[in-house]
Amino acid sequence: MMQFGLRAHDFGKDSVEILAARIGQYGVSSIQLALTKALTSPPYTLGMLSPGYGRNIAKTFSEHKIAIAVLGCYINLVHPDAAARHMALSRFEEHLRFCRDFGCSIVGTETGSCNPDCSYHPDTAQEKTFETLLHSIERLVKTAERYGVIVGLEAVAGQHTIDSAEKMARLLSIIDSPNLQVIYDPVNLLPVDVPPEVDIKTLENSSGEHQKQLFEHDLEILGDKIVTVHLKDFRYENKKKIGNLPALSGWLDTRTLLGMIMKRKPCIDVLLENSDPSITKATLTSLHQLIDDLGR
Repeated sequence: MMQFGLRAHDFGKDSVEILAARIGQYGVSSIQLALTKALTSPPYTLGMLSPGYGRNIAKTFSEHKIAIAVLGCYINLVHPDAAARHMALSRFEEHLRFCRDFGCSIVGTETGSCNPDCSYHPDTAQEKTFETLLHSIERLVKTAERYGVIVGLEAVAGQHTIDSAEKMARLLSIIDSPNLQVIYDPVNLLPVDVPPEVDIKTLENSSGEHQKQLFEHDLEILGDKIVTVHLKDFRYENKKKIGNLPALSGWLDTRTLLGMIMKRKPCIDVLLENSDPSITKATLTSLHQLIDDLGR
């Protein structure tokens, strides 16, 4: 089996009661919740989180049979301003501290770039930036180990410090802790530009071998460290990736991907991103049918 969930802020920004009821209509088992993106009255400043706040959020979603799979706290781990980076890390640590009160064990983030807004910067690929990232992650992992929770890292090709499965594997080999794990988003790992040696038709053909080889490569390197999967879709236009499409609306070989994940990680949370609320029920129906077919 496989558990499908949603990214909460794809369904608006509202009170926890209204948002939980809205998402509950889709019959999903879990969500990724970024407090400041999804809730109208979130704890904006450091020090506002508490066990009671977390329990209230968890209870409200649980009334609709929804668990919080990932607590999103997406920060720039290599922010060029050291003071801003320290504040962001402190905010992430606060999420780690109270994560269990939300009924959750994972706090997720991407890795960031040398621009404050995480956009492309040529220095992001430099070794000194990787070293800055290591210092940030070491700090977060120490906190995660103290509270028995997980730092979930997500790679993004083209602009973030960790932009490939290989770099993620390198990081994991240096900071070898069970409290540092991977949020796997295969679309994020696809190249921003079509490589010269790749025929775009091999990417467009969702039944072809090229995507299968990419998935096999990622899962071989990262498989045992993957704790959550993000599912969306993509296509290339003018050889540039458009990677923010709803699941089942682009070129991703979703059947092959989920078949591989089912074998390696049964019952893992697969969280849909960039969902269009008007078609989400139909998308979920199709995904469940796909899983049923794969299980036969």
